[in-house]
Amino acid sequence: MLYHVSEESEISRFEPRRAEGVDHPVVWAVDGEKLRNYLLPRDCPRVTFFAGERTQSEDVSQFLGSSSAVVAFESAWLERVRQTRLFCYHLPVESFKCVDACAGYFHSLESVAPERVEIVEDLLGALTSRGVEIRVLPSLWELRDAVVGSTLSYSIIRMRNAGLRGGPAD
Repeated sequence: MLYHVSEESEISRFEPRRAEGVDHPVVWAVDGEKLRNYLLPRDCPRVTFFAGERTQSEDVSQFLGSSSAVVAFESAWLERVRQTRLFCYHLPVESFKCVDACAGYFHSLESVAPERVEIVEDLLGALTSRGVEIRVLPSLWELRDAVVGSTLSYSIIRMRNAGLRGGPAD
């Protein structure tokens, strides 16, 4: 099963659309393991990471400790995270092709009807139930830079919405 997470309810069909970095219209989906990266409001900036095949033990110790995956977001977003309701659409896999295994991204060139939708009322609860460590930080920039410079597998999402680099929290 693949998933598409949205703040929009009652989507009966996903039509291929143009997106940044893709030269043709596609329907986006994410696999079950990386669904954790999308259990936040769409525009919420986040740094997510886990130990991949090439991750060195020093980076596991420094960044993960005993956690299998971390999702970090800025404290300025905490109230919105608490108040947002998400709709997790379950999509059939047949027309999808994996385009980024690290991020769990899949594309379909065809329109796709969801098989069912799950309403997620408690985003923090949904993350913790998946065994994810949640980090709420004043600024993401220092963590983002450190993760990018590490051997961790990561996905950095919507950083254009993050607080300013070099601002009071950074």
